[in-house]
Amino acid sequence: MKKIVSLLVVLILSVSVFVGCETEGEEKSNDTKKSEELSGSIEIDGSSTVYPITMAVAEEFQIGHEDTEVTVGVSGTGGGMKRFTIGETNISNASREIKEEEAEIAEENGIEFTRLTVALDGISVVVNSNNDWADDITVEELKKIWEPNSSVKKWSDINSNWPEEEIKLYGPGTDSGTFDYFTEAIVGESGATRTDFTASEDDNVLVQGVAGDEYALGYFGYAYYEENKDKLKALSIDGVEPTPENIGSEKYTPLARPIFIYVNNDHYKNKSQVKEFVDYYLNNGKSIVPSTGYVALTEERYEEELNKLKELGTK
Repeated sequence: MKKIVSLLVVLILSVSVFVGCETEGEEKSNDTKKSEELSGSIEIDGSSTVYPITMAVAEEFQIGHEDTEVTVGVSGTGGGMKRFTIGETNISNASREIKEEEAEIAEENGIEFTRLTVALDGISVVVNSNNDWADDITVEELKKIWEPNSSVKKWSDINSNWPEEEIKLYGPGTDSGTFDYFTEAIVGESGATRTDFTASEDDNVLVQGVAGDEYALGYFGYAYYEENKDKLKALSIDGVEPTPENIGSEKYTPLARPIFIYVNNDHYKNKSQVKEFVDYYLNNGKSIVPSTGYVALTEERYEEELNKLKELGTK
């Protein structure tokens, strides 16, 4: 009798394990099927500052969604907004908030959108790695350098102890959100700047310029400095270094800032590939953002951003 009872127990357990394995297999099969079914293109453009984050997310996302095609352009925040506000792109990378005139164009074209904060950045003021005279600079000195009709021509015009050598300036172009943010924070008016500097919406061009000239100075997003520490030196601003800790605590003022993506609401609601990508972006931002050189938000903050989208609903 005991043998019969034992045999029945073994049979029951075996059936349970079999059913459990079958259910687990079905779940995996469903997940795989869902991944395989997701297809289509996702068009993104805009800020070169946000580009490394979005590109890293896109690469990870496509590993599990091979039938989707994610294109990420680098035309600057302003250039990206020009396309986004007429419906050409699904998502726009932005290192500043949308301007009033851009929002008006979007409204005229029936484009409703949601702004999502994805990370924190600290605009870095950098010099050539061979620069052995400057380690710290004040906001007032930066204003003196970059304000319209600046009289600063040589390093010695900033500090008499510095070389009497011409200072070569590199900075973002006028379509860049970093340009808008920096000029407002340092000069006091968005867009107000001297014009005799080498400008580009591509931060890699600025990196190469400063790295190739001993007497150069430039500014761009922290990730581009972090990636090129062997070629560049970042200056402290009023004694505060641009570090993840100082950026995250906003001690690095006035150049610590949030950076964003803007999502077309209609595309999020009605294009499954866009929804899945944006959800993936926010659900994995905490782990992906630090690998790109920027400062991640807290998990709670990413959840808050994701909740903005849940209110939209999807088909």
